Amino acid sequence: MVEHVPSHGFDANAPVVVLVHGSLDRGTSFARVVRRLHDLRVVTYDRRGYHRSRDSAIGPTEAGLSRPSASPSASAFECHVADLLAVVGGRRSVAIGHSLGGDVALGAALEDPGTVRAVGVYEPPLPWTDWWPKRGGRDPSGEDPAKFAESFFRRVVSDEAWERLTEHAREERRADGAALVAEMADLRRGRAPFDLSVLEVPIVLGRGERSIPHHRRAIDALKHSIPDAEVFEIAGASHGAHLTHPDAFAQMVRAVVARAS
Repeated sequence: MVEHVPSHGFDANAPVVVLVHGSLDRGTSFARVVRRLHDLRVVTYDRRGYHRSRDSAIGPTEAGLSRPSASPSASAFECHVADLLAVVGGRRSVAIGHSLGGDVALGAALEDPGTVRAVGVYEPPLPWTDWWPKRGGRDPSGEDPAKFAESFFRRVVSDEAWERLTEHAREERRADGAALVAEMADLRRGRAPFDLSVLEVPIVLGRGERSIPHHRRAIDALKHSIPDAEVFEIAGASHGAHLTHPDAFAQMVRAVVARAS
């Protein structure tokens, strides 16, 4: 169940802009981006199993947004899609996802194009493709969640960044390991969780100039499947562009909003 759903901005006539975080992340990672979108109504949330959505207790609706009621860990990709649509609550919206959040945003746009009017994805993983790195066939479901979370953080961010974290922050990331393991295992199901050929809404595909090859290739693959997609490349950025290049990431968000109208 999604428990943490802060809303930012005051324009009631604009579409709701929902930012969806990736694996081993949380909604607050978009803070710098949100500050650059003060004229829009922006919603960030912690996906099920992460940070403030780690528990399953049901709380009151916040900021007029609905919340799904389910177990704290999502055992299937479809759970995260359902959560996002519940956060949107039937409002006219756009969804922008970073990394795995991009897959979730795509799933929501495919599920309910009447509500999610445009979608933006920044380097979403495509592990069901035959060219995506398989990392020796490692099965996340057999891993210790805390250790898997630490190794994932070290690999995706850096060893140096992990060492800079306080012990409390490290424990918080390890505590998110169960959610990370569940979604990593599910995405290795061997087939795509959605059919892009039936996408009905405009899409913006974001990537960083300095991102690693398979992250960049993912955008090429999506562009091949969706010829009308707009590609938004962020100069000097890599995978964590929402943290390092918030101005450019905010511009990508605005491009999605523009496509919706």
